[in-house]
Amino acid sequence: MTEHTVSSYDDDLRNLTGRIAEMGGQAESMVEDAINALVRQDVKAAQATAAKDRAINKMEQQIEETAVLIIARRQPMAQDLRQIIAALRIATDLERVADLGKNIARSISAMDGKTPPKQLLHGIEHMAEIVLEQMRMVLDAYTTSDSNAAIAVVKRDDEVDAIYKSLFREFLTYMMEDPRNITFCANLLFAAKHLERVGDHATNIAESVYYVDTGKVLEDGTF
Repeated sequence: MTEHTVSSYDDDLRNLTGRIAEMGGQAESMVEDAINALVRQDVKAAQATAAKDRAINKMEQQIEETAVLIIARRQPMAQDLRQIIAALRIATDLERVADLGKNIARSISAMDGKTPPKQLLHGIEHMAEIVLEQMRMVLDAYTTSDSNAAIAVVKRDDEVDAIYKSLFREFLTYMMEDPRNITFCANLLFAAKHLERVGDHATNIAESVYYVDTGKVLEDGTF
């Protein structure tokens, strides 16, 4: 980050970055907690996880207010303006990540107490590990303004998509073999789709990080 003549301006930008990092950590944790509750079929933990969404919504609102105040007071240009606009976009992505975590948590109560086979849960856990790693990587890339790390996050999106397609076929097979499997398989499929969307938002954030650092739009030809 470029140092400014007015030190309080630098403080404003660091504060905004810190708020995004904090919100990102909370959203990532929410998805992880939701998956853990899903694997354990822990309804109480799922409810507690879903309840965290309100706090994250409030964080998004505070980030928006902070960004607007910086724009009004500092009239930023060039990279500073890109950084502030990116923060607004990233906050929106993180709020949606939290919503997806909430949706995963809420799906547990819809399973009617039926415990899915372990091999199906292992597939969800594996997908979650990769998606959560994407989230950690992109949040680190954001705080360090590392465009190369952002590209690495985008490259993993195809892997996540491939896992989702594999799980889709597997869950569909289980549902066709025995109608009694439909309830929990459908909810696991929803959870997998939510994780796939979390990966998409991680990719969106990576594109914002790349734009802030380089001033260019990240396209397939870039890598």
